[in-house]
Amino acid sequence: MADRVKHIAPFHVMALLARARAMEADGRDIVHMEIGEPDFPTPEPIVRAGQQALAGGATHYTPALGLPELRRAISGHYRDCYGLKVPWQRIVVTPGGSGALLLATAVLVQSGDEVILPDPGYPCNRHFVRLFDGVPVNVALTAQTGFQFDLPALQRSWRDSAVALMLASPSNPTGTLIAPDVLGQLIEFVEARGARAIVDEIYHGLVYGADAVSALSFSDNTFVLNSFSKYFGMTGWRLGWMVVPEPYLDAVERVAQNIFLAPSTPAQYAALAAFSAQTREILEERRRIFAERRDFLVPALRDLGFDIPVTPSGAFYIYADCSKFTRDSFQFCEDILEKTGVVITPGADFSVADPKRYVRFAYTTDKQRLEEAVARLRAYGLS
Repeated sequence: MADRVKHIAPFHVMALLARARAMEADGRDIVHMEIGEPDFPTPEPIVRAGQQALAGGATHYTPALGLPELRRAISGHYRDCYGLKVPWQRIVVTPGGSGALLLATAVLVQSGDEVILPDPGYPCNRHFVRLFDGVPVNVALTAQTGFQFDLPALQRSWRDSAVALMLASPSNPTGTLIAPDVLGQLIEFVEARGARAIVDEIYHGLVYGADAVSALSFSDNTFVLNSFSKYFGMTGWRLGWMVVPEPYLDAVERVAQNIFLAPSTPAQYAALAAFSAQTREILEERRRIFAERRDFLVPALRDLGFDIPVTPSGAFYIYADCSKFTRDSFQFCEDILEKTGVVITPGADFSVADPKRYVRFAYTTDKQRLEEAVARLRAYGLS
């Protein structure tokens, strides 16, 4: 067994999910607020395009970097949504956002290299660094900066042996955004030291009350990840993309050829319909519904006694301080599941520095079910 595997931890929430499934099998009604997956099905125009592609025989390999027509469509997305000119040749289609992250770490991280990451943050990020024998440096961030890096925090934590900084805006698990001026400062700081920023923009589109600014607005030397999973509702299709700095394209292509060969062909043809006006209308209505859920759940949880220091501006998560009720968020989640049938995610999945203080609520279920969850938590004794 390779030593690197010892550092790869499972998602803690999977134990809770397994218990929840067993309870459902026994007839218990479970309100799922743990899953980071939209509850809406893939929009019908996308499904129809995928079906047509399959019926038409689109079942063979595509180029390793993806269908040229899809790469051009993604380039048009940056033009229409951000006013940016991103050459389609720099866009790499990947098997999910995870595939993009794998390629970025593969071409940047050597054995012993350090990568700076925010804490709390998406756990797979540090595990990908470990897979390439790099050293993840988790930097504890606070609510004062929205659990995001600002320039002083990055300056304090930077190491000369660091080759990359990973950022996410909006973030999982906090749903917070990095302000545009701060994002520009962070990228400038990193690049001045010969390193690269890897910016996760997977939750772009699911932003409320403001427009997200892409890191590509500040530099052509930044690796920018995105996905068809969250905003576009294509989780099971396993399709993402990455905008790659031009000097790294050849290396990324060679790695992609050897690791993936190519992304899913039917999924790529389906994704061509993701940018249509009909699909956009569906997705924008879903964004409105997510905002409505957030606007209900944040004050409801605060009324129950949870400390939510930062109102999320994006994604579909609420990162809540539960220290008023417990010293161990995992045990707290276990007890809530057993006694109320509400399943949420413990902070141990996202934080190394403070794993027992927080829980994450995902508002990926309809408002009626959210109301039911709040009622059960109130009956449990939270207030």
